Amino acid sequence: MKSISRRSFVTTAAAGMAALGSLGPVLPAAQGQAVEMASDWDVSSFNQLAQSPARVKQLFDVVPLKQQALEHMQNSLNGLHFGFGIPASQIQIVAVSRGFATFFNFDDHIWQAYGIGALTNVNDPQTGKPAERNIFYPSSAGPDLKYASNDPENRNSIYNDSSIQALQHRGVRFLCCHNATFGLAHYIAEKHIPQQAPEQIYKDMVAHTLPGVMIVAAAVAAVALLQSEGHYSYLYV
Repeated sequence: MKSISRRSFVTTAAAGMAALGSLGPVLPAAQGQAVEMASDWDVSSFNQLAQSPARVKQLFDVVPLKQQALEHMQNSLNGLHFGFGIPASQIQIVAVSRGFATFFNFDDHIWQAYGIGALTNVNDPQTGKPAERNIFYPSSAGPDLKYASNDPENRNSIYNDSSIQALQHRGVRFLCCHNATFGLAHYIAEKHIPQQAPEQIYKDMVAHTLPGVMIVAAAVAAVALLQSEGHYSYLYV
């Protein structure tokens, strides 16, 4: 994605705060709304995903930063494959995140540097304190996903793993809202780390997305296109 001037950042931040919804306005409304151009991001990869030839295509519109959202995706994969007999290769699930769920898409550096756990009231189960790492990403099976069993009835199989890492391994694609990322960068600077410029926070966030995450211009627009042109079924979680 191309670099952006301070003026463009301030203008776009208003659109970003709209993408955050319930967080409320941080910028004056008079600062307007910017339009993210198609030349600024990888539209071709998005179009390829939208036109996936999979038999079953499901879109999750994700707003809350909660494990249950990931569990719904795991449940859908298992239900489609084992319950309805759909081959795994014929299932395509896409998770489009906005609001605080945007933080699903960033690595441990972002969570530690900007106190995301404290900001979002997410505690690390290992410490009982606000998370300073992305607790939603890593699999309990380790980075190489070495599971004790391949039996779907076994709790130690990939089929019972709702980590982002496991879901990505099973083909789930995670899409990150550009406007929400802008808005969150400004929110962090305004409410959490006032000594840091929002432009720098935004650049840092973009540089530290998880492997395989696709940044899209606007989540709400991506949802519309995945439904209307890609014929994905829609589920809000």
